[in-house]
Amino acid sequence: MDEDYDVIVLGTGLKECILSGLLSVDGLKVLHMDRNDYYGGESSSLMLNQLWKRFKGDENPSESLGISKEYNVDMIPKFMMANGVLVRALVHANVAKYLNFKAVDGSFVYNKGKIYKVPATDVEALKSSIMGLFEKRRARKFFIYVQDYEENDPKSHEGLDLTTIPAKELISKYGLEDDTIEFIGHALALYTSDSYLEQPAIDFVKRIRLYAESIARFESGSPYIYPMYGLGELPQAFARLSAVYGGTYMLNKPQCKVEFDDSGKVIGVTSDGETAKCKKVVCDPSYVPDMVKKVGKVARAICIMSHPIPDTNECHSAQVIIPQKQLNRNSDMYLFCCSYSHNVAPQGKFISFVTTEAETDDPESELKPGVDLLGPVDEIFYETYDRYEPTNDSGADSCFVSTSYDATTHFETTMIDVLKLYTKITGKELNLSVDLSAASASGGEE
Repeated sequence: MDEDYDVIVLGTGLKECILSGLLSVDGLKVLHMDRNDYYGGESSSLMLNQLWKRFKGDENPSESLGISKEYNVDMIPKFMMANGVLVRALVHANVAKYLNFKAVDGSFVYNKGKIYKVPATDVEALKSSIMGLFEKRRARKFFIYVQDYEENDPKSHEGLDLTTIPAKELISKYGLEDDTIEFIGHALALYTSDSYLEQPAIDFVKRIRLYAESIARFESGSPYIYPMYGLGELPQAFARLSAVYGGTYMLNKPQCKVEFDDSGKVIGVTSDGETAKCKKVVCDPSYVPDMVKKVGKVARAICIMSHPIPDTNECHSAQVIIPQKQLNRNSDMYLFCCSYSHNVAPQGKFISFVTTEAETDDPESELKPGVDLLGPVDEIFYETYDRYEPTNDSGADSCFVSTSYDATTHFETTMIDVLKLYTKITGKELNLSVDLSAASASGGEE
């Protein structure tokens, strides 16, 4: 412990592991510690008996649910966009080779009481039953504009400067209906609120293109991929990477205390009476409770089922997004389903999550609209957790704190935080122009 490091990372959650890996690749000397005796922190992956202990207080789950060790239940389940920032970061850090990905079977949106496949191209728009005949034609024209749009080719802009006009102006040009705008904004572009409508349209268009390109990449029913055996593989892959670059991982380090000098700048971390010196600390909010503020709460239901989510074409892995207005809420609700086809449950079993930003103190009734869409469940657990954001000035004290995980069931918002932290820590943007073929994924259902 009595060594000097460039960076000490506290917590082995997904964000901390990604940052630790990226900083190691940059040539920094990294010490990575966790107070727990397991990887993952808040985003750990639990076997069935561990899940039982957490929610029921004992380790005796029903035998009808199958063998405990065949479960890998991710506590923060999030799918990865096939061409998205996380996959690029995994390739950049050379971690993709440690992971075995598989395409996710389906991506759906809830509208007026029914579940529909999310149409993402002009061809899919014409086939989709989520829109009427005339709206399909309007949507098709919009998708063609997005597909043909090239930033460096003014001809493809059709006289619109997307860096200045807001998204709502681009949408109004095509006369799209509110329901169409809703599923495009929330289930395709993956915005969590409608504030994007006032922002420059360029980000909106790029997000839709990313979705369509990700679908095309593995030619599956969704733009998402997920590791076999779940996300619990990620922290361990980064631990292996860190070791390759001379980094050090230490689990089971109690009372990790961040130390500051008289001017309030980070100088090291103390654990077990020993202090490791460092220039910078990266950690999750639980390690510095006096440097964060509560900004919200996530409510979630964790379900074990013996069937796929109904009306999702028998998909063994799927995401369903319920846009906020469909339930008269202020935040979207997310359904996540994965199964034995990704080796996260025994044969014939499915793991489903229903998550949302909590707006009441009654998660059970708040999550009911989502849980009702799942059909019969073998077992269900309810939980809420608080979301925190840092309040400190990392530029002054060199302590870089991640934000808590939100309710989304995809990695897009998580990676925005990771990239911001990376830039604050290193003073540079992460170069994500990589050869994506290094991360391959097998097809959908088996």
